[in-house]
Amino acid sequence: MSVHIVIGKNFGDEGKGLATDYFAAQSEKQGHKCLVIRHNGGGQAGHTVDLPARRFVFHQLSAGSFRNAHTYWSKSFLPDLYKLREEADEFAALHGTTPSVYGHPLCRCVYIDDVLVNMALESSRGKDRHGSCGMGINEAVTRSAFSDACLHLHEVKTMTTRELYDKLLHIRMTYLPRRLQELGLHLEQTGEYGELLANNNVLYNAAQQMHLSSQAVTLASEDIVRNYDNIVFEGAQGLLLDENYLLYAPHLTSSRTGLDNPVHFIRTHLPDTIPEVVYVTRSYITRHGAGPLPYEDCWNKQNYFVADHTNLTNPWQGKLRFAPHGTKEEFFAAMHSDLQKHTHPVAVSCMVTHLNETDEMICSTSGNVSPSQWFCGACVPSQLNYIYLSSTPYTKDIRKMEIEKQSDRT
Repeated sequence: MSVHIVIGKNFGDEGKGLATDYFAAQSEKQGHKCLVIRHNGGGQAGHTVDLPARRFVFHQLSAGSFRNAHTYWSKSFLPDLYKLREEADEFAALHGTTPSVYGHPLCRCVYIDDVLVNMALESSRGKDRHGSCGMGINEAVTRSAFSDACLHLHEVKTMTTRELYDKLLHIRMTYLPRRLQELGLHLEQTGEYGELLANNNVLYNAAQQMHLSSQAVTLASEDIVRNYDNIVFEGAQGLLLDENYLLYAPHLTSSRTGLDNPVHFIRTHLPDTIPEVVYVTRSYITRHGAGPLPYEDCWNKQNYFVADHTNLTNPWQGKLRFAPHGTKEEFFAAMHSDLQKHTHPVAVSCMVTHLNETDEMICSTSGNVSPSQWFCGACVPSQLNYIYLSSTPYTKDIRKMEIEKQSDRT
């Protein structure tokens, strides 16, 4: 069995969809069954996969779906069932099939009020926004800490629409008022969000759609991995947004974006495997949303032609922002931190995407540097063995290169 862990190295939007598609495609070529595990975040992810004649942005389905990989939502994933049906239908219309989706019974579900409160709160912050994309992830995490307000996937699956509506209404009547008070929000001052939060028809429609969508998900324990030849952990967001990477607080996500979730899973269910963890980065850095972006003022957009069709300007995150990488120490700092937290053995690789936009170079504050030069010498993690290089949106064009170690040159 092969196990790969795909992790974004920066603030997200690095190319995790491309990386996941690549490893799922390798599995398909070998005639192996592949399971892609979504383990953090939820519907806010936007992982793009390009094929020569098709393109799709995956949110809750795995980015291995074009390769007939199955999707599994682990216990730490936060599904938004209201939005799942639309994504599944769009993918089926494009690809001709609907992917198989499995979910842990104790997945904490996002529901409509989480999204509306998130939107109302972020809007109220004005120029001091945290950079949330308004998808309710933090609200779902916060609500789920209260047993009377938590909503698990198995509940949605087994309830009728009316029973689910009654549950959601109970949460709205008992939990929502104290949450709004905690946030300093008043319904009458939140405009359309307040109106929707007071409209029970909205809640019933949400319950109806959630119940319908839940029927497309099969409940399964984490032992499901034993039915597959290859496993890919598809991370969302990036290391610099991890809830515990406080350098960029409060502009973080309510999730673990690094090795934490996959290593815990592997120790429990795949203890004899040595996974390959692949840290993905563009040849430059992006940030979509508020918060610090070091060296943003050093980015000279006239020098590069960057065309991003996924991260469009929107009211929540604004425009996609760009910056060069800093020093090598800065480039590898979050990776070092992530690796040092865990004792389970891993093989380490990096994937560099969008190289065609920087003349096959890694863009840094000290100038543009070739990948072979960048990934050798001081500061490079000692475990780093391979780099994957991508100069097109297509999996078939990815090149794998072995790292030249210091000892190899002496």
